[in-house]
Amino acid sequence: MLSDNVSRIVGARVNDPGAVATAAARRIRATSPFGEHGKAMIIAADHPARGANAVGGDPSAMADRSRLLDRLCVAVERPGVTGVLGTADILEDLLLLGVLDGKSVFGSMNRAGLAGSVFEIDDRFTGYDAQTIAAMGFDGGKMLTRIALDDPATPSVLQNTARAVDELNDRRLIAMVEPFISRWQDGRIRNDLSPDAVVKSITIASGLGRRTAYTWLKLPVVDDMERVLASSTLPALLLGGEVKDADAAFASWGKALKQPTAQGLVVGRSLLYPSDGDVAGAVDRAVSLL
Repeated sequence: MLSDNVSRIVGARVNDPGAVATAAARRIRATSPFGEHGKAMIIAADHPARGANAVGGDPSAMADRSRLLDRLCVAVERPGVTGVLGTADILEDLLLLGVLDGKSVFGSMNRAGLAGSVFEIDDRFTGYDAQTIAAMGFDGGKMLTRIALDDPATPSVLQNTARAVDELNDRRLIAMVEPFISRWQDGRIRNDLSPDAVVKSITIASGLGRRTAYTWLKLPVVDDMERVLASSTLPALLLGGEVKDADAAFASWGKALKQPTAQGLVVGRSLLYPSDGDVAGAVDRAVSLL
C-alpha cells in the first residue's frame, strides 16, 4: 500500500504535473466546516515543513513521507473527520490520492520559523498565500503567530499575520490564527501556556487585520479554559499538540469543547502517532468528544 501510493504520486509529479490542478478542480468541496456532530475535526500535518519531525522519542517520525501519508489516509477517512491542515506538498499528495473529497482543506501559510533556529520568531510566509488557497478551492489558511516581547522580529510577525487575515477575509476564506506568547529561554523559544499568557495572546490575535468576520483562532488547551475562551468571541479550534498522557488530554479536550466559542479540534501528532499505534482508534476517540 505504501509503495503503491508513493509510486502513484511520483508518477503523476514526473509525467503529469498538471494532475494536481486537475485533482483540485475535480475535488468535491465540503458544504460546511462542521460534521454531523456540529463541530470541526481537522487533522493537522504541517509540522515537517518547519523541521519539526519529532514525535515522542523518535526525532524523525514525521520525516518518513510514505508512512505519514498512510497514517493521514487512515485518519482522514474515519467517520466524523471534517478536514485537513497541511502545506502544499502534503495537500497535493492527498489530492493525488483522492482522499480530500467532502473535506475542508486549510493551507499552512508561514513555515520559515524553523524549529530550534535563532530566527524562529521571524516566521515569514513561505507556504500558501490567500490567492492560491482560493484558486485551489480550499477553505482557509492557517498562520502560526508567536509573540515574543523580547524579540524585535515580533512586529513583522504581527504585520504579516494581519496582512494574511485581510487577504483571506477579502476572499471570504477562514483565517485560522494560532497565537502564542513566546519567550527565549536557554537559546530556545518556549511558548508560555499559562492561562494569563494565552488570554493575552488571544486578545492580541483577535485584533489583527481590518476585518475579522472570517477570523478563527487555533488555541492550546490549558488550565482555566472557561476564562481563557471568554477573552474573545471569535470561533476557536482547540489544538492537540504532543500528548504524553492520552487520558488526561482527551478529558481536557472534552471539557474545553463545552465552551460556546469552541468549534472543534485541530489535532496532528497525537492522533497520527498514538503511543499504541492505533491511528483509527485515536481518531475515533477524538471524534467521540464532539
